[in-house]
Amino acid sequence: MKSNNLMVEKLLYYTFGIVPIVAGLDKFTNILTDWTQYLSSGMVDMLPFEASTFMIVVGIIEIIAGVLVLMRPIIGSYVVMAWLILIALTLIFSGSFLDVAVRDLVMAIAAFSLAQLSSSNLIKAKN
Repeated sequence: MKSNNLMVEKLLYYTFGIVPIVAGLDKFTNILTDWTQYLSSGMVDMLPFEASTFMIVVGIIEIIAGVLVLMRPIIGSYVVMAWLILIALTLIFSGSFLDVAVRDLVMAIAAFSLAQLSSSNLIKAKN
C-alpha cells in the first residue's frame, strides 16, 4: 500500500509540475491551441491590453505554479488547485467550454490529492 501511495504521489507530482510549465510556455507560442479562444468577449472587453498579452501573463503564472509544485509540492499543489478552480469558474460563468471546466475541476481534485499525499508523506518522514 505504501509503495502504491508513493507511486501515485510521484505521478501526480510530475504531472502537476510539468503540465503547467508546458501549458504556460505554450501561451507564448499557441502550438497546442489558440488560448485566447477561452476568454469570453466580456472579459476581453475589460482587459486594458490585448487578449494575447493577457494569456502571456497567464502563461507566466502557470510556469511559476509548475515550478512551485516541483520545488514545494504541498504549497504548489494548492496553488495549482486554486488556479484550476478559478479557470473552471471563469468558463462556467461565461457559459462556454463547459467540458473544459469539468476537466479542470477534476484536475483540481487531483492537485488536492497530491497536496494530501505529500503532507502525509512529509509527516511520516519526520517521525
